Amino acid sequence: MPSPASSRPPTLDEVAERARVSRTVASRVINNGPNVSRAKRDAVEKAIRELGFTPNRSARALATRQTGVVVLAVTGDGPEVFADPFFAQLIVGASAALEKTDLHLMLSLITSGHGQQRLRNFLQTRGADGVMLVATRGVDPLVDIVAQSGLPTVFIGLPKDGTPPYYIDVDNAGGSRAATEHLLRGGRRRIAVITGPPDTAVGRERHRGFVEALRLAGLEPYATAAGDFLEPSGAEAMRVLLSTHPDLDAVVVGNDNMAAGALRVLRAAGRSVPGDVALVGFDDLPIAEHTDPKLTTVHQPVQALGREAARILVELLDGGQPASSVLPTRLVVRASA
Repeated sequence: MPSPASSRPPTLDEVAERARVSRTVASRVINNGPNVSRAKRDAVEKAIRELGFTPNRSARALATRQTGVVVLAVTGDGPEVFADPFFAQLIVGASAALEKTDLHLMLSLITSGHGQQRLRNFLQTRGADGVMLVATRGVDPLVDIVAQSGLPTVFIGLPKDGTPPYYIDVDNAGGSRAATEHLLRGGRRRIAVITGPPDTAVGRERHRGFVEALRLAGLEPYATAAGDFLEPSGAEAMRVLLSTHPDLDAVVVGNDNMAAGALRVLRAAGRSVPGDVALVGFDDLPIAEHTDPKLTTVHQPVQALGREAARILVELLDGGQPASSVLPTRLVVRASA
């Protein structure tokens, strides 16, 4: 029985001392971890009962939490990546979830070989307890760097190839299908698309949903151009489409940033939106409310992506086996289509 004179709860060290095992072994028993003999496990469980020890969240996580830091890692061309409204909302969501824990969020933007090696060293020396990795383009060394670290990892968005054990994503194909069906219902038939990077799963899935909706209606894509999810690339893709297919009557765009760029080019070319050309984006970022006309788009819950990624990672660190999930999207109809 716990000592009646004690006014504080027993500690893990006291459990280990009572059971005559190391602190690590006691922690493994509390976390239901491997590599503990039956005799030592019984001794720790007996000490827990005798001392009245109640494993709290931090104690259960002791075997996997060493630093109190988790990393949100992304490959990008420069620090402006984190100024993108998508990443800003992602960070807000992850931070909100981690506020309820004892974990701190570290942002890691990898732009060079030196940055890759720095992150590799940081993770291999256990500078962090876990990683949230934003889905990357093509063959990204970040995936191998994180895998080699052996740290618990949650993907935000699926990588281009393969399905990791733990991930959070949105229904990209379904959202793009809904956007295309909306245009078809409005009588549009010469529908072009500005895709995201073809070497990303998100770009591929949004394009797939677009093509599926058209083919169900007996149509094929009228024209295709690709961008990189940034506004200038959307503008350039729109210039190409207007040059090669000037009679297009609608465009499905891979995200809101590119849609804003496309809208700017359409207006400069004297095309009315949605009169001459209807336009639909994807993400429902704040920019969609500030374009003229306001942008019809597909809402994806970006903050929820960050929250769920952090929740899954915390559950992994607590010894759980969380389920990966795909969050729903929905069409938000505004003035552009």
